[in-house]
Amino acid sequence: MLTFVVRRLLYSVVVLLAASFIVFAGVSSVSDPLAFVKMQPGFSEQTIANIEARKHLGDPIPVRYVYWLKDAVTDGFGTTVIGDRPILPDLERAIGHTLQLALAAEILAILFAVAIGVYSALRQYSAFDYSATTLSFLGFATPQFWLALMFQILFVNIFLWFDTRIFYVANLSSVDPGSGLHFVVDRAQHLALPVIVLMVANIATYSRFMRASMLEVVNADYVRTARAKGLPERSVTMRHAFRNALIPMITLVALNFGALLSGVVVVETIFALDGMGLYFVNALNAGDPYPIMAWLMITATMIIVFNLVADIAYGALDPRVRLG
Repeated sequence: MLTFVVRRLLYSVVVLLAASFIVFAGVSSVSDPLAFVKMQPGFSEQTIANIEARKHLGDPIPVRYVYWLKDAVTDGFGTTVIGDRPILPDLERAIGHTLQLALAAEILAILFAVAIGVYSALRQYSAFDYSATTLSFLGFATPQFWLALMFQILFVNIFLWFDTRIFYVANLSSVDPGSGLHFVVDRAQHLALPVIVLMVANIATYSRFMRASMLEVVNADYVRTARAKGLPERSVTMRHAFRNALIPMITLVALNFGALLSGVVVVETIFALDGMGLYFVNALNAGDPYPIMAWLMITATMIIVFNLVADIAYGALDPRVRLG
């Protein structure tokens, strides 16, 4: 198992290095990093020349990549073009907020989807199965931005009609969120609607996949053998069928994490959440390529890490994988 983990870890490092060069070369070649600066009347030619020298913008892309990679590893992605402001502090704050949102949405979506998918498979063609299928199709078809806006309209009107605050429709916290339990409750009220928006599509995807995976194994030979031995149905379902049906689900969850991050950009922008999504939009509006490259690298790293975790979990559940 240790050899399997080390091998996968080395593969991940190589992929991350390749991704870093693609990100840098792609962002650097599509636009002039100083285009926004040159349009501002307050910047002299000497100031622009100093920025070019500090960022090595006159060097070829491979040379600039080496300098950028050095800053990324040793200096927290360096500084912004405008203002020479450190990038890492803003990233750390945004990452912490986004992880609260994304992990809450992902964990809840997995729990609900696995339960729905397993029960739908065990009660195939029942009223529950048909209802779950219909709701899943609705979940697939519902755009996240539209659902987010509808939630905002609904809960604003509830507050206006009944003078009752159930969930907040913007920001991460109140002006005075308090501390301890009061802070936790306030943060939960602010994150509830964004979490639900992110959960909808994931529950639809995971539950359909879990149902199909469970149906594939529930009538397999080893499951029938377990029943023939007289094992209780609960033991047959959970110990034999469920464990094997869960293996493909792990891969789907890891691969879907990239899609979840793209949804975070939309949801955080609509709900004005100070996270990675809003950070990316603000960096685009500012025209500064260095925060954009930092965001892309953090996103790529998260995707690679989750795929690594999926590989390790896959190997732990199925010994044949780590022997391959």
